Amino acid sequence: MKKSIYLPDNCICMKKGLKILLTIIVALGFLFLMYKLLGKDSNKFTVEGNIVEATNKTMYFEHVGTTVSALDSVVLNESGKFRFRQPNPGEPDFYRLKLDGQLINIAIDSTETIKIQSSASNFAQGYTVEGSDECTKIKELTMMQLEASVAYNKLRKGYNDKRITVDEYMEQIRPVLDKYKENAKKYIYANPKSSSAYFALLQQINDMLIFDPSDKEDYKALGAVATSWNQFYPEASRSKQLYTMAIQALKSIRGERPVEYDITENNTHFEIKLPDIEDKEISLFESCKNKVTLIDFTAYQMKGSPEHNMILNLFYEKQKAKGFEIFQVSLDADEHFWKNSAVNLPWICVRDRRSMYSQFALNYNVKELPAAFLLNRDGEVVKRIESFENLEKEIGGLLK
Repeated sequence: MKKSIYLPDNCICMKKGLKILLTIIVALGFLFLMYKLLGKDSNKFTVEGNIVEATNKTMYFEHVGTTVSALDSVVLNESGKFRFRQPNPGEPDFYRLKLDGQLINIAIDSTETIKIQSSASNFAQGYTVEGSDECTKIKELTMMQLEASVAYNKLRKGYNDKRITVDEYMEQIRPVLDKYKENAKKYIYANPKSSSAYFALLQQINDMLIFDPSDKEDYKALGAVATSWNQFYPEASRSKQLYTMAIQALKSIRGERPVEYDITENNTHFEIKLPDIEDKEISLFESCKNKVTLIDFTAYQMKGSPEHNMILNLFYEKQKAKGFEIFQVSLDADEHFWKNSAVNLPWICVRDRRSMYSQFALNYNVKELPAAFLLNRDGEVVKRIESFENLEKEIGGLLK
């Protein structure tokens, strides 16, 4: 007969206590491990969803700052599912999805999760977005900008095909831009500190800002967004960008320049390097070496530009054989219009895409257009041209 073994009550309690203690330790270890794993991602945002009809296509996730940089990519399978995670930028910032050259713009304010659904065939226009009111507004603004671009390009084609004159082109383009601005202002003034307000303000058509900071009415929108961003995001790089734009625009509106000086004193001269109509960078000093050169700051879209170029052409044809050159710097905002206007001009034509913010125009203290300066054969600025109608007298004996 087997004998039973009895443990004292205190031993049984100790055994149960050890089990409970081990369970607690294991649970705490598991919780600590999960905290460490999840903690690493707790300060990240997520962009996920699915793109149909995109099997084996590569989709890119990019950051949109002063330049565009690729952050991640995925080769989509039959389900089309994707998921991107990135660190919270700490301030309102912009990203985009890119597929076959089509773009979906995304605003990120925190560690949110944004869901995108679309198709490869209608990626940029047919998508839906969940999880962010700002991204919904940005889609609406993108559609508005697209509508303006289509109308703008239609008018541009009419001008290129000579079905409308330049005056008709300029007259008909204004309502197109005004329509976008009128609708965009609703987003801007409803919440000037929002990502959608910033996005609405800085939309472009063919490398041209739709809102013109030098226009007094447009400046009000810029001022509202710049003030709000400076108040709520004082350290953000975009806040500083808006502040700089606002200060420069205000000085332009007032007709001010930060530095007042006479460039002809001490024969001051500055190099200019800008692209021509073939996007080849042209140097003022290299292309005009040993020539008497007229630097002409202008804008082909301004009233009187055709007459201005006609006067220059008459003098140029007469004097170019003597070593005379014109280095014409366009400050046109519309690149396409500039190229079409400059293509048949016989002298050097370059363009500064920064338009009214041109550092070269600032260097030469340009206050109004057209503005011209005369360089001798040593490349020294010897005179600011006061009268284009009498260039022969202005240039004097430099061509002898």
